[in-house]
Amino acid sequence: MGSDQYDQVVSDSAIRNQILRQAGSISLAVSPFAAAFGIICAEADFRLIEAIGFSALVFGGSAQFASATVLADGGSVVAAVTAGALLNMRSAAFGVVMAPALKGPLWWRALASQVMIDESTAVGSAQTELRWRRYGYLAGGIGVFVLWNISTVIGFTVLGNAGDLVATYGIDATIPASFIALLWPKVHDPQQRLLMVLGAAIALLGAPVLPPGVPILAAALAVLAARPWRAS
Repeated sequence: MGSDQYDQVVSDSAIRNQILRQAGSISLAVSPFAAAFGIICAEADFRLIEAIGFSALVFGGSAQFASATVLADGGSVVAAVTAGALLNMRSAAFGVVMAPALKGPLWWRALASQVMIDESTAVGSAQTELRWRRYGYLAGGIGVFVLWNISTVIGFTVLGNAGDLVATYGIDATIPASFIALLWPKVHDPQQRLLMVLGAAIALLGAPVLPPGVPILAAALAVLAARPWRAS
């Protein structure tokens, strides 16, 4: 093996390890959130198989919480599905971002779309090359999927009577904290800072007046600010 090839192997290994660390850290960060979902399902008298089905098939944290809460409060299935669908509509934007890195047969793209969540998109989009975006997306998505489902079962079976644990230890803060950590490297870019501030402002202003899930979707309008910035 020549020196150039050796350097390339070492470089690829370093990038791969960095991505795996990112995927591992964010997977661990959301695990308490999944355990909290299991607790909510137990307190709402769901069956274990129903909690597992939510995490394995729906696999969307905020959508799961919204749907389970609606059902636990006596709401209809239609209301639960609508609440979850609104919150998961942002996945359409994730698809646009990740599409160039996820080319392949229709069956493979359909399978990969099951792990198209905030965390997998965050890890994938943090990479510069398409091959590493694909790798980061899959590493983040599979990592979260495995730990999310395990943590749901633990929350349901072991912590089912510990609802106060979520609020007492601030478990619900792990999700935003993990995203801040992923976004932090982008803060040095003026355009990224502008988008972050505008998106946060839109979401905060819309939260008191818009239905659940819609403020997050509306925050995506901040990307319109990138057009005049790029044009200048």
